[in-house]
Amino acid sequence: MWKRLLALLLLVPLVDGFLLIYVAGQIGWEVTVALVVLTALVGTLLVRAEGRHTIRKLQEGIARGDLPTDRIIDGGFLLVAGALLLTPGLVTDALGFLFTLPPTRAVFRVAAKKWVITPYVEKQTGGFATGNVYTFGFPNGGDAGGSGPGGFGGPGTGGQNLGDSGGADDDTYRMDDDAYDVEFDDGGDTKGNS
Repeated sequence: MWKRLLALLLLVPLVDGFLLIYVAGQIGWEVTVALVVLTALVGTLLVRAEGRHTIRKLQEGIARGDLPTDRIIDGGFLLVAGALLLTPGLVTDALGFLFTLPPTRAVFRVAAKKWVITPYVEKQTGGFATGNVYTFGFPNGGDAGGSGPGGFGGPGTGGQNLGDSGGADDDTYRMDDDAYDVEFDDGGDTKGNS
């Protein structure tokens, strides 16, 4: 992953440079420089306005007691947008404007949550933060010597072979209608709540 990121960081300025040379050859270097400076100024003003709006929405959400995750992600995108807009180049300016404008930033936010943030949080917390916690058995079938894909019978079996070791011991405990039957050695039979 780090190699891809490094390659992208090296490729974008290269493409930006070639595009600037091409555009300067078509419309002249004076107009190209003016265009780059103008996009940097307009972008800086737009990032500043969106930043103020995001901070205001963040403060309102905190005052209501809401979790401001979307606003924090927006703030991160606005920081990246500011850096891209201040970098001379047409490709970086276009990316900066995409990160700055609210409709496209919402698309990037959803993508970042789905493919970056949620998998990272899932990995770091073992599923507790996202709610994908194994509540019955183990995630890998071989971890506890269980018979199903989730160990101890696996998920979705309803506990039908809970405690089934599959070995020499023939005592199998099943969680069905007769789960509360108790037999004593003295021959008495006591029936519990079933």
